[in-house]
Amino acid sequence: MSPGGIAPQVEAAGGVIERDGRVAVVHRPRYDDWSLPKGKLDRGETFEQAALREALEETGLVCELGDELKPVRYFDARGRAKLVRYWRMTVTGGVFTPNEEVDELRWLAPGEAVALLTYEHDQALIDGLAACA
Repeated sequence: MSPGGIAPQVEAAGGVIERDGRVAVVHRPRYDDWSLPKGKLDRGETFEQAALREALEETGLVCELGDELKPVRYFDARGRAKLVRYWRMTVTGGVFTPNEEVDELRWLAPGEAVALLTYEHDQALIDGLAACA
């Protein structure tokens, strides 16, 4: 808690990883959900650095940042305000290998991704991309 008794905002970053008109959607067994790759910033890390690191950690894919998307704000399961900044990303290397954090990755057309994603804020990001296309 901060001195005023208000919990600090949780800051996170992630990506909409795109390849051949499809987006990467990951399954996290800990939460049994389907989401976009993302995670909290490490101390001293920029949002951009965190987005690339999280994409690599969760998917095994080395990515390059594209355009930044509209930030997402919501309250997490603990009731803390959360800010997540996302970027469009393209793959430059790497291979997905299931790990403790993510056990499955699917490359889906945007409409299929929206249907599978668990969270409305992730669905809205993909819908926003489709509207721009």
